[in-house]
Amino acid sequence: MFSLPILGALAVVAVVTSFVSGIFGMAGGMLLIGFLLVLLPVPVAMVFHGVIQIAANGWRAWLWRRHVNWKVVLQFGAGAATSLLLFSSVDFVPDKAMVLMAVGLMPFIALAMPHRIAPNIERRGQAFLAGAIGGAIQLVSGVTGPLLDIFYVRTGMTRQVNVSTKAAAQVLGHLTKVIYFGALIADPAGRDLEQWLVMAYAAGFAIVGTTLSRSFLDRMSDRQFYHWTRRVILLLGAVYVGQGIWLMVTR
Repeated sequence: MFSLPILGALAVVAVVTSFVSGIFGMAGGMLLIGFLLVLLPVPVAMVFHGVIQIAANGWRAWLWRRHVNWKVVLQFGAGAATSLLLFSSVDFVPDKAMVLMAVGLMPFIALAMPHRIAPNIERRGQAFLAGAIGGAIQLVSGVTGPLLDIFYVRTGMTRQVNVSTKAAAQVLGHLTKVIYFGALIADPAGRDLEQWLVMAYAAGFAIVGTTLSRSFLDRMSDRQFYHWTRRVILLLGAVYVGQGIWLMVTR
């Protein structure tokens, strides 16, 4: 399954996507899941994605550990755990078209919400809500960056606090995804040593990309950070919606 060209492509994708996420706190995961879904069945792709993202987000949170808002992270984790318990009561694996459509539509829905009712991750109870909603979407689409961003874009956080807090929270979110989809992999080959070694290999390159992104985030202003974040996720969203529609039409 994993030839040398595929391993080379996986290394490049892991570096690039973690580099993008290291700067914007999102978008990289959307690119990564799209690549993995081409190669692997949905449950296996979700586990791969979760392991790689845990490595990238965990390392990002460590690099910016002095900026992490741990109160937000813990409340988010509680909400994500609640979603995991609810979803574990049913075996639900969406097809690839549904995954792509969900991923693509999320940024448009999130950014269309009026300012006066927009969520704020620092308000009472909203970190738990973000974890519960994000956890549910995580288990459906595999990524939640655009959805979670609406909880962060109007907080007044600096870019370092934004990226580091979201990274630490996403470690918990991706962990629930690995647990959930890992249990759904019925084929013993989906749990073999080769796949775990490839996941570790990709995770290492994700750490490299995250490390490279740090100096770029340092040089970027908060205004530039929020300006480009919106544009990146809308562009990716449009691409994913198009891919989902194409899969549905060509079945």
